[in-house]
Amino acid sequence: MASRRTYGSYDDGCAAAHALDLVGERWTLIVVRELLLGPKRFTDLQRDVLGIGPAVLTQRLHDLEDVGVVDRRRLPGPGRVEAYGLTAWGHELEAVNTALSRWAVASPTLPLEAGMSPDTVVLAMRAHARPVPGRGRRVAGEPGAAEERVALHLTDSRRPGAEPVTYLARLTDDATTVVRSPDPGPVDAEAWATTTDWKACIIGGAPLEGLPDVRTTGSPAAVRRLIDATCLQVRRP
Repeated sequence: MASRRTYGSYDDGCAAAHALDLVGERWTLIVVRELLLGPKRFTDLQRDVLGIGPAVLTQRLHDLEDVGVVDRRRLPGPGRVEAYGLTAWGHELEAVNTALSRWAVASPTLPLEAGMSPDTVVLAMRAHARPVPGRGRRVAGEPGAAEERVALHLTDSRRPGAEPVTYLARLTDDATTVVRSPDPGPVDAEAWATTTDWKACIIGGAPLEGLPDVRTTGSPAAVRRLIDATCLQVRRP
C-alpha cells in the first residue's frame, strides 16, 4: 500500500476515506469476498478469482495481512496446508459486501449473464436472505423452535470438471442462513446445480423447473422456500 498516496496524506480524516485506503485497491474486496465463507489456499483464490495474476494476488494478500484484515493459518488434516483467512475484523466486511450487493442490483447495467463462483452466489443469497415465518419443522429438544434444512451443492460453471461445493441452508421463523458445510448432516432436501443455473434462479428469477442442470431430492417445497427466501429483490431507482 506504500505504492500510492493515502487519502489521509491529503489531510482527509474521513473514516470512509481511510476504509478505501485499506480495501479500495483493485481486486482487494474481491479477494476478501472469496474468504468470507472460510479460509482458502493461495491456489484456491487463484482458481476462484478469474483474471487476477499471482503477483497481484500475492501483493493484495500481503497488504491485507499488514493492515490486520487477513491472517495465515494451517488447515486441519494431512499436510497441514497453509491457507489465508479473515480476522474477526476482516469478517465485518461482509456487511460492506452485502450493502454493495443490495445497492448494485438496482443497476440497469448489472452483468446478469456473467459467471460467479459458488461462494459468490451464496454470498448474494446471504445478502438478500429473509426469514420464512411459520414454515419450519419442529426441532427436537427445542420447544417452540422450528427450522427447515437444505443442502446445496454448487458446481462452478466457469471451470469444466470443477468439484461441487456444499452449503447448508437453515430456514427458520426468524432468519435464513447459508454457510459452507462439507458435511451438512440430516436435511429435508438437497439441490445440485451449476452456478449458472442457480444464479439464473436466484438472481434472474428463472423457474426452477426449466433449468437443465438443477436436480433436487427430498422436499421440493423446502427447496422452493429456500429460493423464495434468498432470491434478489430488485428496486429500480
